[in-house]
Amino acid sequence: MIGLPSPPAVRYDPRGARPPIPRSTGAPVVPPVAARAGGALMARPTRARFYVNSGIVSSRTDVLNLLRPLIKQTVSYRYFRGRDLVAHGTGWVERVVIDEPETSSYFTPVSICLNVDSFEHLEFETRPDQLIVYALVEGDERVVLEFAPLGEGPAREPEQLAFDTTGFVQMRLLGPEVDESD
Repeated sequence: MIGLPSPPAVRYDPRGARPPIPRSTGAPVVPPVAARAGGALMARPTRARFYVNSGIVSSRTDVLNLLRPLIKQTVSYRYFRGRDLVAHGTGWVERVVIDEPETSSYFTPVSICLNVDSFEHLEFETRPDQLIVYALVEGDERVVLEFAPLGEGPAREPEQLAFDTTGFVQMRLLGPEVDESD
């Protein structure tokens, strides 16, 4: 065949993570991060997402990784149904699980267990004080989790609470009179 250029030689990448890279033939090579669409360069979609300080995450693995720092931490929780606050409290995160259908998610003042499969997605954002607020969402229900502050200001020494008696009245009860002369 006369007049047709031969195809460029292709190098095999054994890792399989990248498309084959053409060897130099003197023609310009389009980098693997771009593709030609109608003659214009166009970025191809990324393989994995990334989040910086906030996001909506639906990947179960990513949700698990984002929730993992909560294990063995005290958090406050607020449970909303629609816009109504249904319950709230503070508890200790015992477990964060995935692929355990027999394990429920529960929120109590004593302990919290999070099953990633109980929720559609996770929304998170970073507060100005660099702590993260998590919202676990399932339909119109959501549970908002925040790290619970251990106390306001510097740590204080334990102190004895004083008993305030100003609101009490002392009464003397009298019983039947008993004759002690017998």
